[in-house]
Amino acid sequence: MPRRARPDCVTSGRQRKSEWSLPPFRRELPASPQSPNGSPRRAAMVVPQLLVLFGSQTGTAQDVSERLGREARRRRLGCRVQALDSYPVANLIHEPLVIFVCATAGQGDPPDNMKNFWRFIFRKNLPSTALCQMDFAVLGLGDSSYAKFNFVAKKLHRRLLQLGGSALLPACLGDDQHELGPDAAVDPWLRDLWGKVLGLCPPPPGLAEIPPGVPLPSKFSLLFLHEVPSAGSEGQQVAHPGSREPPSESQPFLAPMISNQRVTGPSHFQDVRLIEFDISGSALSFAAGDVVLIQPSNSAAHVQQFCQALGLDPEQLFTLQPREPDVLPPTRLPQPCSVRHLVSQYLDIASVPRRSFFELLACLSLHELEREKLLEFSSAQGQEELFEYCNRPRRTIVEVLCDFPYTAAAIPPDYLLDLIPAIRPRAFSIASSMLAHPSRLQILVAVVQFQTRLKEPRRGLCSSWLASLDPDSGQAPVRVPLWVRPGGLAFPEMPDVPVIMVGPGTGVAPFRAAIQERVAQDRTRNVLFFGCRWRDQDFYWEAEWQELEKRGCLTLVPAFSREQEQKVYVQHRLRERGPLVWELLDRQGAHFYLAGNAKSMPADVSEALVSIFQEQGGLCSSDAAAYLARLQRTRRFQTETWA
Repeated sequence: MPRRARPDCVTSGRQRKSEWSLPPFRRELPASPQSPNGSPRRAAMVVPQLLVLFGSQTGTAQDVSERLGREARRRRLGCRVQALDSYPVANLIHEPLVIFVCATAGQGDPPDNMKNFWRFIFRKNLPSTALCQMDFAVLGLGDSSYAKFNFVAKKLHRRLLQLGGSALLPACLGDDQHELGPDAAVDPWLRDLWGKVLGLCPPPPGLAEIPPGVPLPSKFSLLFLHEVPSAGSEGQQVAHPGSREPPSESQPFLAPMISNQRVTGPSHFQDVRLIEFDISGSALSFAAGDVVLIQPSNSAAHVQQFCQALGLDPEQLFTLQPREPDVLPPTRLPQPCSVRHLVSQYLDIASVPRRSFFELLACLSLHELEREKLLEFSSAQGQEELFEYCNRPRRTIVEVLCDFPYTAAAIPPDYLLDLIPAIRPRAFSIASSMLAHPSRLQILVAVVQFQTRLKEPRRGLCSSWLASLDPDSGQAPVRVPLWVRPGGLAFPEMPDVPVIMVGPGTGVAPFRAAIQERVAQDRTRNVLFFGCRWRDQDFYWEAEWQELEKRGCLTLVPAFSREQEQKVYVQHRLRERGPLVWELLDRQGAHFYLAGNAKSMPADVSEALVSIFQEQGGLCSSDAAAYLARLQRTRRFQTETWA
C-alpha cells in the first residue's frame, strides 16, 4: 500500500517530507565488513522504522509494547519501544509512524509514566497541523467495570486526529473483564495493524519473516566471571545522607526503618501495618497528597527455588553486555553483578507470568512434551486454558518454572532479562506531614494475602516483604530503598477553605498527612468521613482523631460497616450529613477529596453526592450531575484510588 500524499504543513520549522532525501522511517545500516573467509557480507540495507510509546501503570501496557517490538523484529522492521515520559515529546513531529499503547489508571487518569506527555499533548497552543505527517494507531488497555473504560486511549486517539495525525485503524480497546482478557481485542487488532504497517514500509527484499518458534536474539549477553574482581562493591546506586539531589528511582534513599507496628486487632482478618522511616539527611521533601515509592525484594526462599530450578549458582558473578548499540544495561543492576542480586533485587519471579513469558519459554524449550504445552498456552486458542492454569489461581513465574523442569533447566542465562520482567516499585500514600514529623515518613500498609486453589497462600510481594522486616531485631539497621513523587491530591492553599475528606480503610492515609499539615498551619475546617469494619479492630488512629475533635480541629464522621445488621458505609454517612456537605460545598467553597479502593466505592460516593445536590440544593438530576462534573473540572473534587 503506497504511502498517501499529505498536504503541505508547517510544524516548528520542520522540513516537508518531499525535501528529505531519506524517509525518516527508514534507517540505513552501515555496510558490513568482509566475513572471516574473505567473502563480502550483505551490503548496506535500509530497515523500516517504527516507534512504540507506552503509558503503563502495572506493566501490562509495557508488556504489550514489547510484544509489538518483538513482532516488528520478526517482520524485519526496526522498532524503538519507550515509555512516553522518557521520550522527548518535541521530537514527535519528526515521527512518521507511531503506535501508542496506553492503560487507563484510577478514574480515567493517565499512568504515571505518561503524565508529562499528557500535559504536553493537550496544550491549547499546539497547531492543528502539528502531526500532519504522522500515521498512528492507539491501543488501549482498560477495565469495562469502571465508568471511564479506556478513557485515556479514546481521548488520545481524538487528540492525535485534532493535531493532524492520520489513524491507521480505530483505537483498540482491550478489556480486562473479557473472559480472555485484553488479548481478545488485541490479537485481531494487531493482525490488521501489521497489514497496514507492512503496506506503508515493506521490509527489505530478500529477508523472510522470522518464524514464531525461532527465538529472537536476547537483549543482553551475560558474561560470567571466573575470577572475583579485586575492587568494587555490589549494590544499587543510592542517594546518600547529605546528598543535595533528591532520591529517585535510579538513586533511591536507603531509609532506616524505625518501627513496624500492626494496627489491626489480633482477631481481624487483615494485617495492616503502620511503618515509620527515618529520612534525616535524605533531601526528601513532600507535602500532603504525595506518595512514596518503595522497591521491594524477593524472598530468600523464592530466590533459592528459582536458582535450583535453573541450575544457577547464586554467588556467580557476571557482567551484562548489550547486543544493540542503543540498549543500555538496567541502572538498578551493578556491574559486575551476582546471580543472587539479579534474582533477589531485579527479576520479578513472584509475579503472575503473562502470555509473552510462555511464548519465549516455548521458543527456548528443548523438551518435546513441555514445548507442546507451552506453545498451546501461548497460542490464541489456548488462552482459556492458560487463564485456568495461571491467572485464576495466581500461579507465579517460579511456580511455572518448577512445573516445566526440563525447560527451566535449559534456559540460557542470556535470556533471563527477556523472559522475566523487572520488579516494579510500589506506591504508597504518605500518611504523615513534614510539619508534624520533619525527619520521619510514615505509611499505612495492608498486607496482601489470600488463598486460591493452590496449596501455598498468595502474597503481595511488597507488603509481605515490608511486614517481614523487623527493625527491633538487634541486628544491622533495616533499610528500605525509597523515593517520593507528587500524588494525585492537591490541597487548597487558601487558609479559610474547608476540606471534606472521604477515606475508607487504608484510603485514610493521605488524609492523616493532610490533617496533620493543616492543623500545623492553624487550618481547622477539616471534615473526615472514615469507614472500617469494627471500631475495636480496624479504626486507624482513633485516639488521634478524637484528640483533634476535642481541640476543634476536626469533624469526624465514622462508618462501621459490621457493627449492625445493615451494613453502613461512608456513602451512607455522607447522605446522613447531607446538609453539612451541601453547606460546605455550595456556600463555603469547600474542596472534596476521596481516596481508597477503585472498584465500586468511588461510584457509590459520587451517587451519594448527586443525591445530596438534589435533596439539599433542589437541583434536578441533570443539573446535579453537571454540578458534580463542575467540581471535578475545577479540581474541587479530587480522587486517589487504586485497584
